Amino acid sequence: MTTVKVTDESFESDVLKAAGPVLVDFWAEWCGPCKQIAPALEQISEELGGKVTVAKINIDENQMTPSRYGVRGIPTMMLFKDGQMASMTVGAMPKSKILEWLGEAGVKGPAVSSQAASHG
Repeated sequence: MTTVKVTDESFESDVLKAAGPVLVDFWAEWCGPCKQIAPALEQISEELGGKVTVAKINIDENQMTPSRYGVRGIPTMMLFKDGQMASMTVGAMPKSKILEWLGEAGVKGPAVSSQAASHG
């Protein structure tokens, strides 16, 4: 499952009324850190396809939604569950940290190998 492009017009149906949790990435073309995390979000979308939808909203093309949710800096990632924002994080982070953040918010991914966990 690839990431889903969301607009101000589709935000309610694609995010707020979604059946499962939705991670929304607020980004812009000119944002370097946004581009850095894009591949990680694509991978997460593939790996957690049945557990979370990864949606992206371009804040330059869609200004109502970021302003409604108080987005000040980008990248900002918000996790929505049942039409409500459940968690938010601001700034670029590696894929492992994004997965950790999702896990803390109740979206469990594939089991982490014991080898990877022992190096923490």
